[in-house]
Amino acid sequence: MEVFTNLMNGLNSVVWCMVLVFLCLGAGLWFSVKMRFPQVRMFKEMVKLLIHGEKSESGISPFQAFAATVGSRVGMGNIAGVATAIFFGGPGAVFWMWVIAFIGASSAFMESALAQAYKVRSGKEYLGGPAYFIERALKCKPYAVAFAIVTILGPGILMPGLHVNSIASTYEEAFGANMIVVGVIFCAVFALVICGGIKRIAKTAEYMAPVMCVIYVVMGFSIILLRIKDVPSVFGMIFSSAFGVHAVFGGIVGSALSWGVKRGIYSNEAGQGSGAIVSAAAECSHPAKQGLVQAFSVYIDTLIVCTTSALIILLTGTFNTVGADGTTMLVDNIPNVEYGIRWAQNALNSAYGGTWGGKVLAIVIIMFVFTSLMGYYYQAEANVRYLFKGNKMAIWVMRVVFLFSAFSGVLVNGQIIWTMGDTGAGMMAWLNIIAILLLSKKGFALLKDYEEQKKAGKDPVFDPEKFGINDETGVWTKYKNR
Repeated sequence: MEVFTNLMNGLNSVVWCMVLVFLCLGAGLWFSVKMRFPQVRMFKEMVKLLIHGEKSESGISPFQAFAATVGSRVGMGNIAGVATAIFFGGPGAVFWMWVIAFIGASSAFMESALAQAYKVRSGKEYLGGPAYFIERALKCKPYAVAFAIVTILGPGILMPGLHVNSIASTYEEAFGANMIVVGVIFCAVFALVICGGIKRIAKTAEYMAPVMCVIYVVMGFSIILLRIKDVPSVFGMIFSSAFGVHAVFGGIVGSALSWGVKRGIYSNEAGQGSGAIVSAAAECSHPAKQGLVQAFSVYIDTLIVCTTSALIILLTGTFNTVGADGTTMLVDNIPNVEYGIRWAQNALNSAYGGTWGGKVLAIVIIMFVFTSLMGYYYQAEANVRYLFKGNKMAIWVMRVVFLFSAFSGVLVNGQIIWTMGDTGAGMMAWLNIIAILLLSKKGFALLKDYEEQKKAGKDPVFDPEKFGINDETGVWTKYKNR
């Protein structure tokens, strides 16, 4: 186990070097500037498209795709991930999570619009994502295969265990439940959902994602009201720490930047390519529509849910922060409490008194984890279908491997689980960010085409021939005479 731990730590440090951090920030900023910040000027359009979306037998609705990606994003990255960022990067890491969410919304648009433009029909479903647009647009099959393999390895194998570990430890903390028993029950129920394919996954997420977000945000807002007088000082601490001027956290500004971006991408997945895989399954008349809907989902994830987690933790003082050397504690408010989901539980118990707050959180966590893992599984399955051309045996093997990987989270150390998850997300980000940068002109053209049709008073319709795309499976045929 020690050899494996050292191997994963070494690989993670290579994957998440500062080059990737600045690549993610730089790409998001470049897309934002070139598209004139659609995440701001087209906000109203995002909401409109989310509410009034299309649906068909072949595709899921834009709202279902939105719910599935929000469900995937709104998980442990939003609670335990925020705690981890604060532990290693201090409160300033929260600011950099906001930054990567704001500029990352344009990356989410880019990858999701491209996934829509290059999607294919398979039976009664649409399939797409980075592997598909890399092969069809960049004409580089080995690159596409590499992304597919990394996605199976990341969301399919390295990342699921983190979430089951979190839910099991949450129930152990709240109810004294045995972690292994929790893991077995959860995985058994989860198996029933993933065997139903993308439509069952989307339908489940459509109901669960809004409910879990509302409950959690209401809990957080109540704490903000209880500690309203401390809110200005907490925001001051976040900003001063982010720019290295805070008396305590000023020496770890580099860690704040690095961990904020790392945790931001792990949480909102913008630029990672995972949201694009689910986006491709949606029905819409123009790729830019789903791109805008997915850009909006980043706001929900980071600017609302992650901020809620940060304020719950910081307002109650339920956090620790380690120094740049990795051993000296700059803040040690809750000694012997490992960073992660238990910080949020302790914060809620502290705010409300007693233990009922932590128990309510434990119940909500079921939905967080369930929807996250549904998104992960679909991302892995879609790429198995890409590699093995829909071979049913390969899909069933993926289901078994995924469930085993998820259950393994209750058997191994929590810290190595985070390292594995980070490594999986980082490998996907490397391959996807480079691909969408290479295809950025196509993405810019998709948004321009959409806006020109809107300006002419039309409901925008996509013409693949105009963009040199061969629609061999007839994805866009139904819109030709619309």
